[in-house]
This record gives sequence, C-alpha cells and structure tokens, in this order.
Amino acid sequence: MKKLILLSLLALAASARAETTLKMTGVHNCCKSCANGIIKAGAGFKDVTITPEGKTVTIVSKKKNDAKKVAEAIIEAGYFGTIEGDESESKSASKPATTKPEAKVAKATVSGVHLCCQKCATAATDAVKGVAGVSKYDIASKAETFTVEGDFTKADLAAALNKAGFAGDIK
Repeated sequence: MKKLILLSLLALAASARAETTLKMTGVHNCCKSCANGIIKAGAGFKDVTITPEGKTVTIVSKKKNDAKKVAEAIIEAGYFGTIEGDESESKSASKPATTKPEAKVAKATVSGVHLCCQKCATAATDAVKGVAGVSKYDIASKAETFTVEGDFTKADLAAALNKAGFAGDIK
C-alpha cells in the first residue's frame, strides 16, 4: 500500500512539473534588436522561457495555454513562424480551404511588421518585391507602416511576408 501511495505521489509530482514546448520556425531574427523584441513580446507571462536562436524561437511554459498565448504575442509583435509542438493546431491547419479567390487590390497599407533595422527592412522589401503584381513599395527601417501598390492580392502579400518571417496587418 505504501508503494502504491508513493508511486501515485511521484506520478502526480511528475505531471505537475510537465512543461509545454512550442517551436516557431522561420521567424525573422536578424539582429539583437529582433531577438530582444521576440523576448519582450512574451515578457508578461509567468513561468515562460523564450529562446530565439536563428530563425527558431523555442517557448517553454508550465501551462500549455500560456505557450500558445506567447506565440500569439510574438506574431502580434510583427514576427511570424510556423508553430510546432501543438498537434491539435497542426491537424486543423491541414484542412483544405473552401473560399473563393480573393480580388486583387491596387494599394495596401501594412502595419505592425517588425522593422527595427535596415536588415529587417531589406528582408521585408525582398519579400514584398517577389509578390506577383507589386510595382511600388515604401518600406523603411523603423517604420510603423508602409504601402504597397500594384495589382496583387492581400493573401499573396501576407504569404510572402509570412514566408520571410514577418507578420503584420494589411488594409
């Protein structure tokens, strides 16, 4: 009986210490300011460790929900990455889309993209100029917004920015 109680307590203690680890891959992280911005984005969460290394950000949390919220906060801060380590999200992401094609736009304003330095601006510029139909853009280091002109879809613009590791709001 004592062994059963001891084993139960050990199992309970092990489950209490269980951690959730999420990895965001493909995140834009070109300099110390980028890494600091990634860490700052999740700084308000207790018992969470955020480790940006190259294009990978590892989030370790005692609570699964907090790990997800930190990943969302990092995206809200203008970074983007594919999230690994949450199987329920992976399964839902594989469902085929059933929407009709998006209409093209002549101009869009993009805000919230992390552009702390010239390397960031250059990476965002490279992403935007690769979008079919884009003819003009005004991306600058430290800018809070930029405009994109041409004949393109917002979805293509978002996909190009995401592929380069950036997130933002496109209007």
